[in-house]
Amino acid sequence: MNALRPVYHGQHSLRTVKELSRSYTALVQDSTRVMNRIKALYRSRGIACRGTQVYSPSRRTSWVDQLQEAGVHQRAELLYQHLDLPGRLRREAKRALLAESRKHLVSRILRPVPGLGPLRIAILLAMVQTPFRFRSKRLFWAYVGLGLVTRISAEFAVVNGQLKRSGKAPAIRGLNPNHQRELKEIFKSAASAAVHRPGPWQQFYQRRVEAGRKPELVRLTVARKLAAVTLHLWKKGERYDVKHLKPTAV
Repeated sequence: MNALRPVYHGQHSLRTVKELSRSYTALVQDSTRVMNRIKALYRSRGIACRGTQVYSPSRRTSWVDQLQEAGVHQRAELLYQHLDLPGRLRREAKRALLAESRKHLVSRILRPVPGLGPLRIAILLAMVQTPFRFRSKRLFWAYVGLGLVTRISAEFAVVNGQLKRSGKAPAIRGLNPNHQRELKEIFKSAASAAVHRPGPWQQFYQRRVEAGRKPELVRLTVARKLAAVTLHLWKKGERYDVKHLKPTAV
């Protein structure tokens, strides 16, 4: 039936990094879920809890004292205990993930790339595993979620009784929806960090904004450039150089 398609299963040498990354990501999600429940508890009682002070161990007593009902008071204390456990496990998982990722050469190659810290590189290594899965940067952009979707309607028209192409230019319909969300978050966060740090990337961002480009679109361009640079360095094993930031748009 010709219905079987190849699926990449990863390299055995990176299995430990992949499993540690899954553990860390799951613990982060658990912590986020409990934090949202804590804020929802206060907001349902009309108590403003903007910021992160509501999670601080030194301020918890003052926050819990604002809850007058006994059942709600106890529920808040249990939620704080629930928050402490995945938080402690998350720190242990993070240390183990970083220690394992440092054993691979790519972590040292990608470390100088602006915005890519040790943790982002470790998750990137666990999810991508090898850059040779992608023949070009455009395929990598699509996998990450930074690929542009171009589509037009009325691509063909009837001219003198014959069906011909209308000649309309394809319109950009946004980014591709089928992607790895964790990788997209990595490069978007790296782009935000790069444009706020003094240097060539910030200058590139400011020039584009001053020329009339929307800031969010310029950050998207920076994220695509960082993804392209990451793929190139990973494949070639070269050291990062600012010359990889070309003045032309991606």
